[in-house]
Amino acid sequence: MTSTEFIEYRLEHLRDRLAREEISELGVRVEARGAGALVWGSVNSADCRAAVLRIAGEELAGVLWREDVTVSCPGPPDHSEELP
Repeated sequence: MTSTEFIEYRLEHLRDRLAREEISELGVRVEARGAGALVWGSVNSADCRAAVLRIAGEELAGVLWREDVTVSCPGPPDHSEELP
């Protein structure tokens, strides 16, 4: 198995786990980037973000990976928009 195949194998395990675990987070993308991986997307809460990063760390142990997972706030705005 080549290193690219190994990384893809690990990424597929991560994708499956993110889809089937209690967080069922489908807004997160996982991609191979060279000899490493990128986990990115948007989640609904800080707890969900922490769970995604924990799971990624477990599934990608030994693989260089980066993350860009943000928390979106779907609630109403807390102030009015100022128009010119």
